[in-house]
Order: sequence, then structure tokens, then C-alpha cells
Amino acid sequence: MSETAPPAKSVPSHISDLQALPTERLNEASAGLDVKSAIDIARIINAEDVKVAAAVKRALPEIAMVIDTVARSLRDGGRLIYVGAGSSGRIAALDASECPPTFSTAPSQVQYIMAGGPKALASASDVNEDSPELGQRDIARRRPTRKDIVIGVSASGRTPYVVGATEYARSRGAKTAAITCNPNSDLSQVVDVTICAEVGPEIVTGSTRMKASSAQKMILNMITTGAMTRLGYVYENLMVNVHMKNAKLVERGIRVLMKVCEIDRDTAIRTIKSAGKSIPIAVVMLKAQVDKMEAVRRLQKSDGNVRLAIDDSRLEL
Repeated sequence: MSETAPPAKSVPSHISDLQALPTERLNEASAGLDVKSAIDIARIINAEDVKVAAAVKRALPEIAMVIDTVARSLRDGGRLIYVGAGSSGRIAALDASECPPTFSTAPSQVQYIMAGGPKALASASDVNEDSPELGQRDIARRRPTRKDIVIGVSASGRTPYVVGATEYARSRGAKTAAITCNPNSDLSQVVDVTICAEVGPEIVTGSTRMKASSAQKMILNMITTGAMTRLGYVYENLMVNVHMKNAKLVERGIRVLMKVCEIDRDTAIRTIKSAGKSIPIAVVMLKAQVDKMEAVRRLQKSDGNVRLAIDDSRLEL
């Protein structure tokens, strides 16, 4: 009696030609890595890391476009929502979580959605990234609107979870962008703007937690720092919107006020107390020579833009 062979399992389309992706190719620079000395391994990785900044530089025009879109969305009361999986999702979650202490943004303003949920930040839950339906479900729970911008973060540019979520957000009117490390990706087909940092093959083949994640971290730093600066949450190059929740940040706030207003430490501490521990209010009080009530009025009128609040006449333009 002949046995019938089990049917062959079809390979998902997003992995069928994985080896063709630049980030999945063998890197000749790291051939024989397992027999290298520690210093040689470090030198090889460092030499490859140098290429990351150059790859990001080539994407600066697209990065600038996204910075302005994020700034407009936040100014209009919208949200920046990252969507990612694996290492890309963890990098996005890190950037989102650092915005409130750095710029005093509300946690709702910069959010992240991670394949597998928050538990996937510490424990791998990679199976979830193969489902576009799960991505659509998770972003649908955030109810994206035309005021929002949703950014899909995927080194390969073809993660189904990220593609599904981003495509759904766009269908609901949200602005969309992609951050990837491979050109002509599936993700780029469903977004308004694609930021592609072509970092090439990884030292350890396919380990996109290395160069690809470094590029993504640099790009996310640029996007949120650039957008918050455009919104006026940075004065000169100082963190005037710092959220003073611990001793380090309190000290930073004091030093920022001393530097911006060219005052001594005692004056800075007194002004911060009278400003309700708000550095933006303290800066406006001192630079514009107004009381707390007027400083608050100006900041409300300027949507928190410190420079505009100082020069109240510009608010009328």
C-alpha cells in the first residue's frame, strides 16, 4: 500500500524571497567572524556601523517631510503612533516612552503599537508579526483619524503586522510613513512617505537589531526631536520643556533656566517655584518680564511655543 505524501506547506509571500533583501544578504566584511579575536570583532562591527550615519544622511529629505507632518499633527491635536514588531517595535517603544520626560508631552501624544503587545518588549512574540489582521485590529483600537500620523517601523519593510496596521490607518484618513532599510518594500506601497536607510547586510546575517535598528533609532530621534523643536518645546538648543520628576531632571531644569535667562542659581530656583515648577512658564516670565498669569496666557496662545510666547507680538502675525 503506497503512502500519500503530506501536502507541502506554502511559504508565506513575505519570507519566500527573504534572501534577496539587502539586510538578509551575507556580509563579506564579517566572513569568518567566529574565529576572530575580540578586538577584530569589535573593529569589524565598528567599521560597519560607520556606514549607518551615511545611509541615514541619504534619507534626510524624507525625514524632514515626516518631521513637519508630525509637528502639524501634534499642533492640530493629533497623535504620532508608531507600529512595529520585534527589534523595530522595541526601538519605536523606546522613542515614544522618552517623549514625556524630555518634552513634557502627554503620554497620548506619542504612542506605540507592538506586535504581541507590551509583553513583547521583554519577551519575543514574533509569531504575531505574521498577521496583518492583528495589526489592523490593534490600530483600529486606537481609532486613527485624519489628525494623526501613523509610522510603520520595519527593517525589512514587509512585516505583515506593520503593513496591515499602517494600511488600515491610511484608509481611515491618517497620514502615514514608513521607516525601513530595504527599498521598494511592501510597506512603502501603503504609506504617504517612505524613509529608507539602506544600511546593507548585517555583520551577523539577518540580525537587524544591529545596523538596521541603529539607523531606525537615529531616524526616530530626528523625527521626535525635530517635531518638538518645530513646536517650540526647545529654546535655542535647550530642553526648556523638561519634565522635572526626579532629582536629575530638577537639576537640569535649574541649569536650563540659568543658561537661557543668564541668572544665578538662587534666582532660578525662586522663579521655578513661583512658576509652579514649570520651566516654560519660568522662561517666559523672565525673558518677557511678565507675571505667571501672563506667561501662562502667552503659552496657551502660542500652543506651548516658548519663543513665540516670549515675543507676544509675533502671535498676532
